[in-house]
Amino acid sequence: MLQRYQTRLSGPLLDRIDLHIEVPRVPHKDLTDPRDAEPSAAIRTRVEAARQLQRQRLAPFSLYSNSRMQARHIRKFCPVDEPGQELLEMVTDRLGLSARTYSRILKVARTIADLAGEENIRQPHLAEAIQYRGLDRKLC
Repeated sequence: MLQRYQTRLSGPLLDRIDLHIEVPRVPHKDLTDPRDAEPSAAIRTRVEAARQLQRQRLAPFSLYSNSRMQARHIRKFCPVDEPGQELLEMVTDRLGLSARTYSRILKVARTIADLAGEENIRQPHLAEAIQYRGLDRKLC
């Protein structure tokens, strides 16, 4: 009963949040790893390029980012390859995702593809976007 109540209460609220993930503790060996991570400047360059791409793509609609897309924009700018469609169908059926959650997954996948410099959304982009919906899986 508690889980059903949590689902009813949390579902509509969680639908409105694009990313929800758990961040595990970092093991000591990772904290002391001498290898350098990707520099912030490189990440910043990639993010700025993705944001510029989004602004150019969405400017005719007076939008500036993927998060602002509505259903008609998602249909136009978020085509998914066949393996991605199969993944979305499986996840939607298994988790019982709402239309809002489905749209948010597509918008996040579009952003992931933009960050990767990819023109089209592919299955790995969708898989990553789905991973960012961790609480959806816990409520089912």
